[in-house]
Amino acid sequence: MASSGVRLTDEQRLDWLRLIRSENVGPRTFRALLNRYGGARAALAALPELARRGGALRPLHVPSIADAERELVAARRWGVRFVALGEPDYPPALQGIDDAPPLLAVRGRLDLLQQPAIGIVGARNASAAGLTFAERIARELAEAGFAIVSGLARGIDGAAHRGSLALGTVAVLAGGQDRPYPPEHVELLEAIAARGAAVSEMPMGWVPRGRDFPRRNRIISGLVLGVVVVEAARRSGSLITARRALDHGREVFAVPGSPVDPRSEGTNDLLKQGATLVTAAADVVAALEPMLGRRFERPLDEPRPATLPLPFDLDPEPDGAVRDRIAALLGPTPVALDDLIRWSGAPPATVLTTLLELELAGRLDRQRGARVALM
Repeated sequence: MASSGVRLTDEQRLDWLRLIRSENVGPRTFRALLNRYGGARAALAALPELARRGGALRPLHVPSIADAERELVAARRWGVRFVALGEPDYPPALQGIDDAPPLLAVRGRLDLLQQPAIGIVGARNASAAGLTFAERIARELAEAGFAIVSGLARGIDGAAHRGSLALGTVAVLAGGQDRPYPPEHVELLEAIAARGAAVSEMPMGWVPRGRDFPRRNRIISGLVLGVVVVEAARRSGSLITARRALDHGREVFAVPGSPVDPRSEGTNDLLKQGATLVTAAADVVAALEPMLGRRFERPLDEPRPATLPLPFDLDPEPDGAVRDRIAALLGPTPVALDDLIRWSGAPPATVLTTLLELELAGRLDRQRGARVALM
């Protein structure tokens, strides 16, 4: 895998950490800010004014240098390294998605993140048959040369990690590296960190909340060539992972189950919708073999380490009347970005800048499929 060879300096890494930990700054906003200001330090200086123009009712929380340094010290204490988007150690498949974490906290083997990977997810209340199958297919796929990625959850996730532990497994955490969930998997996580890798985008000390698990799922699907779903109810996090995998252009595999077992309703639905049926590791390998030579393009070819591409440039400072017109077109119902640009009559750069200001003010909800709404 080709690499840009560019690494952040210690000062840049500290600035990146402060920016991504700032209030209302997510991966897409981070990218927009760096593209507009050319570096995290300049973006940090601009945040208060941008949020004010977006209608923020109080000052935006921006971590101090001391706050970021404390997190770096805590991370080092746990053996955690922060790998930046575009650096050689960043997982090549993950950095191809549009909401890739700018900084990934990694404990364990960085080299494992460069291997072709397969995700295995499924029910927390899995059956004995499901657990046995997940453990077996994880082991066999690891023996075939794939890193096995899962979310450290109870049930299928834990079985997949245990089955591939000896050869290489990656746990994606919903919380900070020092706050694993569930608590009964603390020992498993330590074994994974010693022989495989654990990754997270969340701050040290962060206790995972409900909304953090779908965020984790996009990292699972972003890291892999395909996702195998073993037992999943119709409304489950595993199906969210499968949908994100499709969004990322990954393969989705499903293990068929009994039509009278609610834990198989989701996987059987995936099969009806065109997922690849899996009854053995060989099914996955055969489907992925044509993809193994595919090169995941990095977003940064000849980068300055602090500049990331956007579809459009940003307007340095939109006219107030135009900004108001764009905001007036937004409401609680999500609207496609292309439609917002068309109906506003404003240049794309102006619309994107206005959305950035609204997001920093905590007033914008970005949704899948490039859709936005007011909060």
